[in-house]
Amino acid sequence: MPIFTKWHAAKNELKKWRYPTYWDMIALCLVLGTITLLALGAKGMATPYHLGEPIPISLDPVNLPYYAFRSVLRMGIAMIVSLLFTFIVGTAAAKSTHAERFIIPSIDILQSVPVLGYLSITVIAFIALFPNSLLGPEFAAIFVIFTAQVWNMTLSFYQSLKSVPTDLQEAARVLQLSAWQRFWRLDAPFAMPGLLWNVMMSMSGSWFFVVASEAITVNNQEITLPGIGSYIALAIQQADMHAIVYAIIAMFMVILLYDQMLFRPLNQWIDKFKFEQLSEEPTSSSWVITLFQHAKWLRHSGRFLVVIWNYFVNFPLFRLKPVAAPHKTEWKQSVSHFSVVLWYILLIAALVVALATLIHFVFSSVTLKEAGHVTWLGFVTAFRVTAMVLLSSIIWIPLGVWIGLRPSVARIAQPIIQFAASFPVNLFYPIMVFIIVTYGLNVDVWSSPLMILGAQWYIAFNVIAGVIALPKDLHQAAGSLDLKGWLWWKRFILPGIFPYYVTGAITAAGGAWNASIVAEVLNWGSTHLVATGLGAYVTQQSIIGDFPRLALGICIMCFYVLVFNKVLWRPLYRMATGRFSLN
Repeated sequence: MPIFTKWHAAKNELKKWRYPTYWDMIALCLVLGTITLLALGAKGMATPYHLGEPIPISLDPVNLPYYAFRSVLRMGIAMIVSLLFTFIVGTAAAKSTHAERFIIPSIDILQSVPVLGYLSITVIAFIALFPNSLLGPEFAAIFVIFTAQVWNMTLSFYQSLKSVPTDLQEAARVLQLSAWQRFWRLDAPFAMPGLLWNVMMSMSGSWFFVVASEAITVNNQEITLPGIGSYIALAIQQADMHAIVYAIIAMFMVILLYDQMLFRPLNQWIDKFKFEQLSEEPTSSSWVITLFQHAKWLRHSGRFLVVIWNYFVNFPLFRLKPVAAPHKTEWKQSVSHFSVVLWYILLIAALVVALATLIHFVFSSVTLKEAGHVTWLGFVTAFRVTAMVLLSSIIWIPLGVWIGLRPSVARIAQPIIQFAASFPVNLFYPIMVFIIVTYGLNVDVWSSPLMILGAQWYIAFNVIAGVIALPKDLHQAAGSLDLKGWLWWKRFILPGIFPYYVTGAITAAGGAWNASIVAEVLNWGSTHLVATGLGAYVTQQSIIGDFPRLALGICIMCFYVLVFNKVLWRPLYRMATGRFSLN
């Protein structure tokens, strides 16, 4: 009799699982709709295209949903590539001293190269790689968006891996996890809270350069890709204020959608990775996760995916434990040292050859006097960048700490900050041009707020992420010691968020240098305002296609960034990962 009872119970359970509920139908429609949109976007990206052929862009607001989807698709593809790059390169920098010496300075240089520099170099290469296809300009735009997203993510991941507490590392060794298992079971989960906030910042920050990536003007050649960036560029060119308003509304809807569909679920999922969360704080909620939890088909499919994921992490080939290295003889140690020295010699030789080639290319057309003038322009922009970082720090350190200490406020503030950070600075051209022209203001001074609007969010996001990531036992310890006022800031909060702040400040400074190419040249219809600075110089040389002078401007910008990083940011970064880590 019990056998028949169990059989009937199993049969009834199977019937319940076999027939879908309305939750399953809603979730299935959502998944199929997403797949259909991705297929539609992929088809649009692969259409035939010949260089010089105009791609019509309409200011009719009916086209804005499709344009917005194409822009989000480009940013989504760039984000996937950025995450792969972050996991590989950030891990290599954190785990290998030799790789760290090469990767971190390279990131310092690469994040200082303006997007117009990447466009000038890559757009021709991608068009040649995909002849007679729109894929060439599409991949060029995706690559530019990738360069706007990846650097702060890589630095955040690197900083988190360098800050993994010693007790967790000891636990991984006791459990005899391989390097592959340790990465997925310890390193990546520990870095996830900070990385997620930087992913949100990268998505928001890439909107800042969406106009430059979709409305490409290089060497007097214009390529406009269907997207909200090219829509904004055309609206600015025609001084159409109604189109600007439509673009703002469309961006608000897009940001709201991917906040609800992507970042809210990720925020709820990421709660389980927070280090030592002891308090009973309410976790963030997402209707998407609630929907998928009620959808039986997707829930059972999720269990199957968990099994596949566990097999992927514990794959036998990757579970090989590192064998203890035998004692090296004096001869083998000499060969090992010689290989390292030879690698560094080859690397230095390649850099010297590249530098000599670059100098010959630049100074075949540029005089030393002009190079000195461009260096002075770099000093002017450097002053603006420094002022921007100081002002942003003064504003966002106390405000970010206040938001991060209040989870309910952080959940409300996150989409608001994300929406504000997503606004392309070009949308403020009408207001700024009107104010400067009407009141006769100095464009060199009043163009600086446009740099602040674009780059302050790196500091804001990282400070908030640092406060949220602080272990709750440290909060309790600070309360038990009755730390208050300036002593609370000096001994608890500032040391706790310092690694995150330095990451945000480095990327904010790099973002401000990049923003200078947009902020120092203001266009609205027939009105053109140009500020004195290196960003304006790079923009002008890129438009006319003067590649020696463009290379000079980019090199001087890289030089200033490297000097700042070497003198200021790198010492602070070493202090952050050493003195102020959680170990």
